Amino acid sequence: MDALLGSLTNLFNLLLVVVGFGMVVFIHEMGHFLTARWAGIRVFAFALGFGPAVVSYRKGLGWRKGSSEPEYLDLIRDAQGEAGERRERARALLSGKVSPTEYRFNALPFGGYVKMLGQSDIAPEATATAPDSYLAKPIWKRMVVISGGVVMNLLLALAIFMFVFFVGIETEPAKIGLARADSPAAAAVAGNAAALGVAEPGLRPGDVVVRVNGRAPDEFNDIVMTAAMTGPGEQVRLEVSREGVAEALRFAITPERDQFTGLLDIGVEPPRTLTVPAAYETERAAWDALAAQVGLAGVGPGMTLESVDGRSDLRTTGDLIARVRASGGRPMSLVFVGPVGGEAAVSVTPRPELMIDDANADPEVLSPVEHLLGLMPVMKVGPVAESDRGYAQGLREGDIFARLGGVEFPSVEAGIREVQRHAGKPLELVLLRPDGSGGLAEHALTVTVSAEGLIGFPPRDTGDASGLVTLSPPVLQRAKRGSALYEPALVNSVTRPGSRVLSVAGTPVADFAGLRAALVEATRPALESGADHAEFGLVLEPPLPAQPDGTRATETVTVSVPRDQIERLHGLSWRLPFSTAVFEPEPFLLRASGPIDAIRMGFARTQRMMAMTYLTLARLVQGTVKVDNLKGPVGIAHLGTQVATRGYIWLLFFMGLISVNLAVVNFLPLPIADGGQFLMLLYEQVRGRPLPLAVQNAITAAGLVMLVSMFLLVTYNDVARLFGG
Repeated sequence: MDALLGSLTNLFNLLLVVVGFGMVVFIHEMGHFLTARWAGIRVFAFALGFGPAVVSYRKGLGWRKGSSEPEYLDLIRDAQGEAGERRERARALLSGKVSPTEYRFNALPFGGYVKMLGQSDIAPEATATAPDSYLAKPIWKRMVVISGGVVMNLLLALAIFMFVFFVGIETEPAKIGLARADSPAAAAVAGNAAALGVAEPGLRPGDVVVRVNGRAPDEFNDIVMTAAMTGPGEQVRLEVSREGVAEALRFAITPERDQFTGLLDIGVEPPRTLTVPAAYETERAAWDALAAQVGLAGVGPGMTLESVDGRSDLRTTGDLIARVRASGGRPMSLVFVGPVGGEAAVSVTPRPELMIDDANADPEVLSPVEHLLGLMPVMKVGPVAESDRGYAQGLREGDIFARLGGVEFPSVEAGIREVQRHAGKPLELVLLRPDGSGGLAEHALTVTVSAEGLIGFPPRDTGDASGLVTLSPPVLQRAKRGSALYEPALVNSVTRPGSRVLSVAGTPVADFAGLRAALVEATRPALESGADHAEFGLVLEPPLPAQPDGTRATETVTVSVPRDQIERLHGLSWRLPFSTAVFEPEPFLLRASGPIDAIRMGFARTQRMMAMTYLTLARLVQGTVKVDNLKGPVGIAHLGTQVATRGYIWLLFFMGLISVNLAVVNFLPLPIADGGQFLMLLYEQVRGRPLPLAVQNAITAAGLVMLVSMFLLVTYNDVARLFGG
């Protein structure tokens, strides 16, 4: 029943997005229509959508299924025919009762158009000599008509933003919730830090951003978007108010490309409370299953984290992260309390941070992998319920993938890629499963991968319970601007994936937390002495059958770790075994102080969104924003359904953004767009004659090819993202 309700909700949200997008297009075309009527141009059709008409209305004829155009043309032919009662009746109808304009809804609900006498974007050679023709009007009037749609979209966006800010919209404050480890924000040093007595680098949880590149931010997203739109080699300038510091700290941070979004980022997250959203109550079964998976069993929706290891001085998730990083990996006791009483105590064990690098040498493609000097844990099956598709196909929690398709002992990243490569096809597996006597038995299965590239299980890895390892790619690079390829120090120490690390420099290893701790101790003398590398031995157990006496073969290898990798290893910390996204964001209502302030905020947001759209196009040319980051109709619809779950005011705000983007894109100086038409009118005004028809035809054809190509590209990217490609 929950799944059915969720599907119906998504369908309703999609309908809202389609209707909203149709309204934005309607307003755009209304601008062309109203200015055409003002200019005295005969309008034949005002249409929403493309393709054949589903239903239409024409004054004097009324509503019709399909188009009334054949009926209207019959009247024209009758009026031009032989003298008689039929001709007189037709002339009487055409003289005032029957309008030349048809209002129609077409079959494909994307876009729309206004069809005027003597004007056609796709047929520039069209001419008309009638006084109410588009071509018969002065150039300045035609410019007004061409600009009408863009102006109406900007007015619509302005009205939407004014209303949204007058009512108020819930968003995240311009405050730092967390600076991610190894990010530009974590390493940044304020230019005036020494003068203000601030010794530690980086942005901290609770820092309030008062200026971003000289402008006061309205919300956290202003920080993110400013970083994403930064040009090559440019910096984001932040002024930060910090508790206990007399003046604002001034940071200049160079963004780096995010491994997951592909956008430039400084590595900060918005502030979150320590309360589990009460909204999860409507999906209680799903929440309870998630809570059990991440070690929060018994914690219910609406509960707040009250204390960690007996201390109750936490205010935000940033404080919790700081406590976890200082834990040394020791289990931590968390106590949650309910809004009306009730308590839940859980114990969580922090997970060791691993190195995160890019496995793809192509700067245009990011393939993030987690590893320890080139060693990676093996993928296994996470908690699966009997109702899960993977369980029905024979998978059980804890199964280790000895072979998945053509990959032996895959990492989580390699395993997911192999599964997606077999979307819609059968896939052969070899699993290692506990045999009840302390050993592992092989199980061969053939499963079916869904069209979406899924088997039906949550992927996990063996790092929490075993020293089982597979190998990272032979060369990696940091996901930082200008990073060079490098060879992880231990990538050649293991000759076969599926080997088990038994000890490091004599220290036994039982899991990846122990592996990291042993590697840290083995390299500590080199770090402290300033040596350029560290050497020590690894004892490995290759994936070979046991010997007749039950023992297994081992091998010892000597490895060398260079200093730069030693420093990275010692910089690793600890992380929560669950995402801080389980907590609700810090509440913040972005709202105008009154009607005048709402008007000011509406104008400012419209202007800023226009500038941001133009800047996005500029960054596309410069390469700091990729085509993959753009969204087409499919992506917009999908994003819109997600936005709609946050409430109607957010959906309305989203439509304001769409309206601004439609205005800007339509007025770009591109063939077939309003901006291209305006440019040709400007040429005609300056030269005193229109562009030659051959040139207009060539430009129009090029515009069509460009438009269709871009549409296909962004739609392909949208669909690929939806299905995990």
